[in-house]
Amino acid sequence: MTLLAGAVFCLPVSLATAPMASAEDALSAKVGKPLQAAQSALAAHNYPKAMAAVNEADAIKGKSDYETYTVAQMRAAVAAQSGDAPAATSAYDTLIASSRTPKDAKAQMMMAEATMAYTAKDYPQAVKATERYLKQVGPNAQMQTLLVQSYYLQQDFKNAARVQQDMIDADIKANKVPPESQLQLLATCQTQLKDTGGMTHTYVLLAKYYPKPEYWAQLLHGLETNSKLPPALQLDLYRIRIAAGNLTATADFMDATEIAMQAGLPQVALDIMNQGYALGALGKDAGAAREAKLKALVVKTIDDKKASIAADEAAAEKAPSGNALITVGYNYVTFGQADKGLALIKKGIAKGPFDVNVAKLHLGLAQVAAGKTADAIATFNSVEGDNGARDIAQLWALKLQSKR
Repeated sequence: MTLLAGAVFCLPVSLATAPMASAEDALSAKVGKPLQAAQSALAAHNYPKAMAAVNEADAIKGKSDYETYTVAQMRAAVAAQSGDAPAATSAYDTLIASSRTPKDAKAQMMMAEATMAYTAKDYPQAVKATERYLKQVGPNAQMQTLLVQSYYLQQDFKNAARVQQDMIDADIKANKVPPESQLQLLATCQTQLKDTGGMTHTYVLLAKYYPKPEYWAQLLHGLETNSKLPPALQLDLYRIRIAAGNLTATADFMDATEIAMQAGLPQVALDIMNQGYALGALGKDAGAAREAKLKALVVKTIDDKKASIAADEAAAEKAPSGNALITVGYNYVTFGQADKGLALIKKGIAKGPFDVNVAKLHLGLAQVAAGKTADAIATFNSVEGDNGARDIAQLWALKLQSKR
């Protein structure tokens, strides 16, 4: 994590910079003499002497509003340059409350208060001052970063993640690429919070904007350990792992094949087995005979499914939900009738599946199988939710976009 450099804003030290709104705005000799001494001491970096002179001027009774303002201005300059954050903050607050201070100067002073507190490692005060700035002045990337870091450094990971997420979302909404460091910090916060789903989505964004092998490995691990991942997505997790070159174990290929068979998608099961054979994960160990037997069953099931698909379609039309139509439609696509299959999947989604986001993910996969890459990317990008469907869809979109 790269911390924000602490920069201290200092008020002008020349007494000539004090506002001169009317003839009454002038310093008396009694007040002007110690302030002039303070300015000279400040120029010589003799901060104790400068502050003593400011205190002398401040102690004079019967000062005008202008003189009180100028004393506060000098106190802020001395305190800021000497690193006395509490004294500088108190003086800034006086100046901010004054109608004499221009709007832009008030914004600078509020920024200075937050920055000084951060530099002094007074992170609660830095949070308070930064939130005040953002509320009264408005969005500012530097101040929002300071706020994130102030929360993070006091281990308030929940609020650090909240503010960082808002910044990232704003960048994405504005079609800007979020900084890699911000995404990394958000992932770190989510790790501390044990927010597996959120962390996985953040690594999806890292893989999208900064495609590195370690991000793919991390997000696939996040999907595997996501407690919200429903059984309906287990096959989809296996399939994206195959596409990413992350699935190599014989047992995983066999498990994926069996899940595809249970889902009523025998051609998908055969495709998985063929990929396993191509990678050398199947057919080369003591289990080769069992694997060959399963493959023969898969092939026979494909033939049976092709023979029964019209009846399956008729039954699916009468089913209370759209899930059966989606399965039949997917089989039509894998059997070479893409247009008919895609139409049935969309009909199933319109009818109402158990999980619309899982259904959209499967529509996107069917569009990939049908060679409709642009449509698939659009479909994947429409998937929402936090159960893993959106993240798997985004990974497929990334894979497809990288090939274009």
